[in-house]
Amino acid sequence: MTRPASASCNLEPRGTESSSAQFAAFCVPDRILSCALCYNPIAEFQPMRVLILAPFAQSVLDGMKQRLDVIHENWMDTKRLLSSQEFIRRIQEEDIPILVVEADFVQRGVFEEASRLKFLGVCRADVVQIDVVAATEHGIPVVNTPARNAVAVAELTIGLMLSLLRRIPSAHNMVSLGKWVDPTDAYFHMRGGELWGRTIGIVGFGAVGQQVAKRLAAFDSNLLAYDPYVGPERMRELDTSKVDLDELMRQSDIVTVHCTTTPETVGLISTHRLSLMKPTAFFVNAASAYVVDEDALIRVLKERRIAGAAFDVYKNWPVKADDPILKLENVVLTPHIGGATDESVLRHSQMMAADIERFLKGERPRNLVNPQVWK
Repeated sequence: MTRPASASCNLEPRGTESSSAQFAAFCVPDRILSCALCYNPIAEFQPMRVLILAPFAQSVLDGMKQRLDVIHENWMDTKRLLSSQEFIRRIQEEDIPILVVEADFVQRGVFEEASRLKFLGVCRADVVQIDVVAATEHGIPVVNTPARNAVAVAELTIGLMLSLLRRIPSAHNMVSLGKWVDPTDAYFHMRGGELWGRTIGIVGFGAVGQQVAKRLAAFDSNLLAYDPYVGPERMRELDTSKVDLDELMRQSDIVTVHCTTTPETVGLISTHRLSLMKPTAFFVNAASAYVVDEDALIRVLKERRIAGAAFDVYKNWPVKADDPILKLENVVLTPHIGGATDESVLRHSQMMAADIERFLKGERPRNLVNPQVWK
C-alpha cells in the first residue's frame, strides 16, 4: 500500500535539512494521524511516545529508543495489569499514541475515551483480551505476533513426549530422593520406549504442529495429522499423512494437540475419541485445555485405559492442591510454560518493532488483525 498523498506534511523538524526520507519514519497516514509534529502541538520536534507493557528484548528496545520515546513497564516486573481507567488516563495525559501489551485487557471503553490512541500492539497470537470490534469501529489498527512461540511450544512438546516414554521425572526423583539403592533396579522399573518407529498423531497442523512435525522427523517417527484447513500437499512436504481425527486417535502411539480454542474445537477430543486410543498410547496437550474433555481424560488415565499423559495447560490454573489430576501417577505436569523462552520474547519484540516502523511509515503492518481499518 502506498502512503496517501493527503497524508503528507509540510512541517519539518527544526535544525534539520528538508528530507522526506528522514522524516518519513515519524509520519503516519492521515486517517490515523498526520505526523508526529502535527500531533504534538509544540514547535520543537518530539519523537512519538510508545508505552510497552509486555516483556521486550533490550536490544530491540535500544533500537526503538533511537527514534521513539519508549516507556517500558513490563507487567512481569510490575506484577500488575492496568485497568481501563488507567489506560485512558495515561494515554490522554501522557500523550501516548502507540500502546503495546501482552497480558493486559484493552476493553471498549479505552477505544471510546482514549482519543490519542492510534495503534495497539499485542505481543501474542491470540487477542481474546482485546475488544477488536471496538478498535475497528474507532479505526485503531490491532497488530499481533503470530507464531512467536511456535518453536518454544514445539520443543516443549518433544520434551514432554520423551519424559513420558523414558519416565524422566520419575527417574529424577528416584535419584534425588535417595531411592536408587539397588544399582540395577532402574533397569527393571524404569524401562521405557523410543520415539523411533512410533506413530505420532498431530491434532492441528498450524505453526506449532508443523514445528513439531519437523522435529519428529529427526526421530524417524511415523507422522499423522488432522487439520481440515491444511491440505495434504503441505503435510506431505513434512512427511506427514493427512487422516481424519478418529483414524488418528486409533492409530497413534502418541496424540499431541496443537489447535487453538474456537467454537469448532471446544470438546474436540471427547470421551468417544479418547476411547479410540490404544491402551499403550500417550496423550500430550500443550495447546488448550478446552479442546479436550479434561474430566473424561482424567477418568481414562485413572482407569489406565491409556498409558499416560502430559499437560502444560489446564482449565483451572494454577492447579489447586485438591485437583484430581495431582493424584494421578501416569502424568507429567508443567505449569503452562510452553511459550516461556527468551527466544519467544526476542521474536515478538522484533515482530512488533518492525510493524510499528511500518505503521509510522504509512505502510500496512504485516500482522494486522483488523484489516478493515486499513483503507
